[in-house]
Amino acid sequence: MTFFQELKKQRWDDHRYYHHNRINQFLHLLSASCFLVSYVLVFYYPAAAALVGWLLAMVLRQTGHFFFEPKTYDEVNKASHEYKESVKVGYNLSRKVVLLSIWALVPLVLLIKPDFFGVFTPATTFMAFINNMAIIWLLVGLGAIAFRTLHLFKLMGIQSGLVWMTKIISDPFHDIKIYCKSPYYIMKGEMYDNMDDWYEEVSFDNQAMKP
Repeated sequence: MTFFQELKKQRWDDHRYYHHNRINQFLHLLSASCFLVSYVLVFYYPAAAALVGWLLAMVLRQTGHFFFEPKTYDEVNKASHEYKESVKVGYNLSRKVVLLSIWALVPLVLLIKPDFFGVFTPATTFMAFINNMAIIWLLVGLGAIAFRTLHLFKLMGIQSGLVWMTKIISDPFHDIKIYCKSPYYIMKGEMYDNMDDWYEEVSFDNQAMKP
């Protein structure tokens, strides 16, 4: 596959395996909007970008995955939850638990070690503490992308790793494009996407994309 063919395939697999629930899609729409705000803020207020990215965008996004997305057998794609977890290119749910645990532990570690092992000047005000915490969160996020990209270089090759990194960075734009109608479907009472329209619209080798 070319770079852009693989990008389309990774996006398609991510959508069909992990975004059946319309509420999950709507939360991804909100999350994507928050991430775009973070993308702007990171050039002016990196700490604020990290707070928006983690406390709003990531919480909304992972709430959709953990609490609304079905974990039962996937009749649409004829795949078990265990199979989908095993073939997930990026962070599957178990990897996300590890990442979110690291994120949640950062404030506790910073309380115990205010200088964060010599990295920061110890905070003397609440706002300074929040700023130090946000900077660490920003580095955790960037580090998670870098770590998985390098890991994929080893597992699947350099192109696959770069494709996944490109997908992650561009996901907010793509999510807004494909999930902008999710509020409409929710108001109609359609809580699950049966993917029929998607299978018809996908232009990249439909037979390869179907399970």
